[in-house]
Amino acid sequence: MKAIQLTAPGGLDRLQITTLADAAAPQAHEIQVRIHASSLNYHDLMVASREGATAPGRIPMADGAGVVTAVGAGVTEFAVGDHVVSCFFPQWQSGRYAPSSFDLVPGDGCDGFAREMVTMPATAFTHAPRGYSHEEAATLTTAGLTAWRALVVDGQLQAGDTVLVLGTGGVSLFALQMAKSMGARVVATTSSAEKAQRLKDLGADAVINYRETPEWGDAVLAATGGRGADIVVEVGGPGTLAQSIRACAVGGHIALIGVLTGFSGSIPTAELMSKQQTLQGLIVGSREQQQDMVRALEQFSWKPVIDSCYPLEQLAAAFRHQQSGAHIGKICLSCA
Repeated sequence: MKAIQLTAPGGLDRLQITTLADAAAPQAHEIQVRIHASSLNYHDLMVASREGATAPGRIPMADGAGVVTAVGAGVTEFAVGDHVVSCFFPQWQSGRYAPSSFDLVPGDGCDGFAREMVTMPATAFTHAPRGYSHEEAATLTTAGLTAWRALVVDGQLQAGDTVLVLGTGGVSLFALQMAKSMGARVVATTSSAEKAQRLKDLGADAVINYRETPEWGDAVLAATGGRGADIVVEVGGPGTLAQSIRACAVGGHIALIGVLTGFSGSIPTAELMSKQQTLQGLIVGSREQQQDMVRALEQFSWKPVIDSCYPLEQLAAAFRHQQSGAHIGKICLSCA
């Protein structure tokens, strides 16, 4: 089978196409899956581009979607021909005790889905939503489930709430679409008129250009009649957190997801405290949460926003497109 390996993590030029032995026949409680698609996340980019981020020879990519080609003894949840999507934390099946390391995350601590076939425990996958293409399903593992957990599991989203999303990346657009489907009002930030129009087309009730309005937290307050957002999907990190706290309502919830602007920084703790907000870090979610999300997605009329799709051999080019920041939605990788 074809696969992409990092000859030595620390640069996109080290992503090499190679040929490996086909995946082994599944043993008890395992399934074999023909991988048809993956999707790019900031986490994958960091693994590929940071020196020493993972072991030499690692197969990258945390997201994988495809078709079951064989099942091992004792597998009852899946059958040959089923469409499936991978789990970010295969060991986190359910419950509140989330993993705190990436040791077992595909594409990071172990081999991922930039290959044509895998054999893994059946519990490392869920069914894909009915009617989804493999590319659409592949966007769910990381970005989709992160948005779902931020809004539904941790944020306890209710119809009539206001949600703030930052930018036009995969998590933000998933959160926008999910929130609108659940009866929420959505305010979004972006950097250009073109992206602002796309956000409005997807249902955003108000869009703020953060380049033109650096103090966009106050603009969010103005757009919400002074109340602020009940839930903030915070993907920026230290460079945007202060504005997110300003934009968030008294008693609101801030889901701290991203580190796009860095790994540490100051926090206006007095404002966070006085507004009695909840600031909660999160990394994706459990298999049970993914199953819940899949059931919900099958009831919605929309599909994930896919910016572009690259063949397996052009993974480095796909990452460079991601680095440019020009994309709207998810960038996918085709392993067909």
